[in-house]
Amino acid sequence: MKKFLKILGVTLLSIILLLSVALGTFMYKVKYGFPVSYETEKPAIQFPANRPAILVFTKTTGFRHAESIDASIPLLKGLGKAHNYFVYETAEGGVFNSEQLKQFSLVIFDNSTGRVLDDDQQAALEKYVEEGGSLMGIHGAGDDSHRWDWYETNLLGAKFSHHPLNPQFQQSDVRLSENVDSLFSKNLVKQWSNTDEWYVFFNQPKDVTVLYSINGDKIIPNGNMLWMTDKNFGMGANHPVAWYRQVGKGKTFYTSMGHSAVVWQNPDYLKLIEQGIAWSIQKN
Repeated sequence: MKKFLKILGVTLLSIILLLSVALGTFMYKVKYGFPVSYETEKPAIQFPANRPAILVFTKTTGFRHAESIDASIPLLKGLGKAHNYFVYETAEGGVFNSEQLKQFSLVIFDNSTGRVLDDDQQAALEKYVEEGGSLMGIHGAGDDSHRWDWYETNLLGAKFSHHPLNPQFQQSDVRLSENVDSLFSKNLVKQWSNTDEWYVFFNQPKDVTVLYSINGDKIIPNGNMLWMTDKNFGMGANHPVAWYRQVGKGKTFYTSMGHSAVVWQNPDYLKLIEQGIAWSIQKN
């Protein structure tokens, strides 16, 4: 009997250790990205004349918000039809070259996570924005898996910390800030309700205009899990969830909302994305 219990104990301990290693490996890859390959071949794109072109980029090498991405594509294409935009969706990085980027009025990182572009492609996107292009990021595009200083500084202006885990999804009122660009304020509601996975950043975003915020004191921001026990903090009553800024001659716009397919069914959220596109492609 003692021998059996000893074998059982060793077996259970081995299983626990293996599960811990597997979970730790998975969490590391979520945070720092899975093995990466870079696509460098230029795609063949037929750009329609006299229509603004929008690049929707859905590549992920970190956590993939598959449901949100899948829900977003038909809606973004629907906005394209409604407003006469040409929407080109891809998960291939070969389009990030100077020749083709300059033909787009806007690039959207649609829940794109991890390191998704090589050095030359990153440089091409940086130049594109700084010389007058626009970049939009949705939800996962703002986590800390990208490892790209320019991107973190110019799209986010803040460093991602965590998101709540218990509960992961919470309802909150989303409030429109004062003194924002009239293209936004004249078309967006002043307050609406949304249920989402609220991203917590270490600091308030710098050098940006906050468009929407929530009262962070009214959500449970606890992101503690296993060995991560220092994530029980939030951003306070002023918790930004959408903001924009000028970058050189170009523009960036980011919203931390958009984790699930359900969010895309919220007409107020879709209006935010619609107005974000309109603001992004408007010439200065």
